[in-house]
Amino acid sequence: MTLLERSARMIDEGADEPQQAIHPMDGSFHEIADDIAIVCAFSHVWSVATEEGLVAIDTSLPGFAPIALGHLRRWKGLPVHTIVYTHGHMDHVGGAPAFVEDALQQGRAAPQVVAHEAVDRRFDRYTLTQDYNRLINRRQFGRSGVMDMFADDWVRPTTDYAAELELEVGGTSLRLIHAEGETDDHTLVWLPHQRALFAGDLFIWYFPNAGNPQKVQRYPAEWAAALRRIIDLRPELLLPAHGLPIEGEERIAMVLDDVATALEGLVADTLEMMNAGARLDDIIHQVRVPDDLMAKPYLRAGYDEPEFVVRNIWRLYGGWYDGNPARLKPAPDQAVAAEVARLAGGASELASRAIELSEAGDLRLACHLAEWAAQAAPDSPGVLEQRAAVYQKRRDQEQSLMARGIYNDASKT
Repeated sequence: MTLLERSARMIDEGADEPQQAIHPMDGSFHEIADDIAIVCAFSHVWSVATEEGLVAIDTSLPGFAPIALGHLRRWKGLPVHTIVYTHGHMDHVGGAPAFVEDALQQGRAAPQVVAHEAVDRRFDRYTLTQDYNRLINRRQFGRSGVMDMFADDWVRPTTDYAAELELEVGGTSLRLIHAEGETDDHTLVWLPHQRALFAGDLFIWYFPNAGNPQKVQRYPAEWAAALRRIIDLRPELLLPAHGLPIEGEERIAMVLDDVATALEGLVADTLEMMNAGARLDDIIHQVRVPDDLMAKPYLRAGYDEPEFVVRNIWRLYGGWYDGNPARLKPAPDQAVAAEVARLAGGASELASRAIELSEAGDLRLACHLAEWAAQAAPDSPGVLEQRAAVYQKRRDQEQSLMARGIYNDASKT
């Protein structure tokens, strides 16, 4: 079964597939259409063959770059003429040094690199926050190494643009369109001759990564608008950087409409409650995506989740104050924990109650009590063991990678 057949079966028939089938990362090579191919990786490397050479759309992580280069050499025997970054995330740009080195070893000029003008600023920010990014990526992905490479050897764009760019390579025209969504530096790549749209991370076969609790601002309303712009282009092929490609104008329009509708609903409902004076605490516990949308195979909350997106909407439109005046200039967490423990009769009482709540299924409240207990008695092995047990149970019952990673990290400290 081809990648296109697999995605059609899931969308049209509701067929269930394991995650490794939906998100192939095995380094395999597939020609999806004439002169369009994919190397399946942590973030895919897409390529378009032209008379002058290959256009590589993203370069994946460093470990995948040599695999991709080998496939691309065997595919057409053409050099990589141009690299287009869909955005500046490490899993999309990290392999670029290998592409440059490969060209130099072959006695050729390095590929030109094209990206939105904000990619350079992202690289500068990453250089300033290397250690922080290593910490949060280890927490998010539960292991070091996968997304642990934040260095200064960025392959920076040689050509950038602001809104749109008509790019021609070897007689093939590509239209680059700026979009905001997961990032502020996103590029859609439209291949009009074949009606193929390279979507980067604007479609990922998960609920949109518009709320990541450990990363900078996301843009859910603009994300939805970008998806509707894609629909207006009427692509016959949707080629994302994560997950399976999709074929068929009507099928693609339906899928993207579902994703846009989910995001638009979160934005509208959150803003309605904000305008009515609700606190963030009220909003995150009331605003929901309809169950029928969440059941779609391409909207499952396996990576990010709607509750986190609501928080990002609040941050975008309302700042960091959540409406609770006690948290405007709060006491230190440890001081609050010590006072709550005193009122409860000691940290061990709090920890025991946390275990009871956890076993009863109230994990949200259990985590509060377990955290207070540990902060009030940070040297108590028994209290720390109970805290770890609560977070382990919370981790095991969460669906999104974002939540599981944070709770897994908490269960070990």
